[in-house]
Amino acid sequence: MSARERLTDALYGAGWGTVKKLPEPVAVRLGRTIADAAWKRRGKGVLRLESNYARVVPGAGPERLAQMSRAGMRSYLRYWMESFRLPAWSPERIADSLSVKDLHHLTEGMAAGKGVVLALPHLANWDLAGAWVTTKLGIPFTTVAERLKPETLYDRFVAYREGLGMEVLPHSGGSAFGTLARRLRDGGLVCLVADRDLSASGVEVSFFGHAARMPAGPALLAQHTGARLLPVTLWYDESPVMQGRVHPPVEVPESGTRAEKTSVMTQALADAFATGIAEHLEDWHMLQRLWTEDLDPAHDPTHGPAYAPGQDREGAA
Repeated sequence: MSARERLTDALYGAGWGTVKKLPEPVAVRLGRTIADAAWKRRGKGVLRLESNYARVVPGAGPERLAQMSRAGMRSYLRYWMESFRLPAWSPERIADSLSVKDLHHLTEGMAAGKGVVLALPHLANWDLAGAWVTTKLGIPFTTVAERLKPETLYDRFVAYREGLGMEVLPHSGGSAFGTLARRLRDGGLVCLVADRDLSASGVEVSFFGHAARMPAGPALLAQHTGARLLPVTLWYDESPVMQGRVHPPVEVPESGTRAEKTSVMTQALADAFATGIAEHLEDWHMLQRLWTEDLDPAHDPTHGPAYAPGQDREGAA
């Protein structure tokens, strides 16, 4: 394990061990202070966030992008402060921390007995939403997690999410899809963060007018198992209660090859995600490259002297 990996692991460990013990107003102020400091430093994650926001709001000038990225970093640190504190929240607190519109799409899908796939973008706090599902609704579910480095950090994330009532499978290894399909065929629930492809088999979609790749898994699972595929978007408002919406089901096309059906369904997910992101852009915590053009350094808006080196994965700021 490198020195940087040991430091990263220690920082996350300190967050889960210390932040959850702070009085809530202190934790809120701490999160905002860290967010503002990271924003002023204008490191790799902040520049990437502004670049992604510029794709969504192409007419925004530098001042407007800076305002949005500052709000975005504050939302991002709210996510982390909540996540560090979630293990210490009571079931009652968790149950009262999310208000969901059109929840009937989920409850009706579960009642049908064929399983449900919930697909979410990186909006607001998906971990809190998951804890709410297991606590308020009493529905266990299965998800996948990216293998992070160091391995001890991945283990921390798995233990944290399992402590919230989730079954967590590693994204790599090849067996996750089969396990997810079995859970769905048994009438279970699968939740997947699905606005960024972590494999070489992603589906190309048009996302805010530009090409991007998103994972094929949600659409393929729905086709293989007959499960209902539901996009979900989340956002914060001025209250302490997070907001959410379950969008109408993404239907499997009646005709076409498997690849064609997957493409149509994944585009429908992207369109639903885009609706929620456009309405609550500051709550979209996408601090990594997403669009195809940005994967090529020659076209990367953040590539250059101001683009500080660092890890390009979740948590980099």
